[in-house]
Amino acid sequence: MAKAIAEGSSAAGARVVLKKAVDAVDTDLLNCDVVAIGTPNYFSYMAGMVKDFFDRVWITVREKMADKPYVAFGTYGGGGRQAIDTVEHICNGLKMKLVMESLAVQRKPTPENLNACKEFGKKLAT
Repeated sequence: MAKAIAEGSSAAGARVVLKKAVDAVDTDLLNCDVVAIGTPNYFSYMAGMVKDFFDRVWITVREKMADKPYVAFGTYGGGGRQAIDTVEHICNGLKMKLVMESLAVQRKPTPENLNACKEFGKKLAT
């Protein structure tokens, strides 16, 4: 999903930096114009490394993220979109601005889902 969203944003003219949560740092958030945060739903919660990312950057970014545009996206099995809701809750705590409805896909993304991700990325870039 992340690659398809990035592809759509790039096609719309945006410069995209794609990072895994384990490799992302506070300056990645501070220096971007828009952020898209993805996670699978693990036991009705975000992936551990996404939680780790928020834990690592919270102190340094919490007063600097007001109105930063963001979206969340992810996959889920039977549990629904709780992980995405948690990401949105954290971003709201940072006073970031949700710029469009987050994208949730049940199970492994299909080719149709990936096309929707590309369109999602295009919208995000404009």
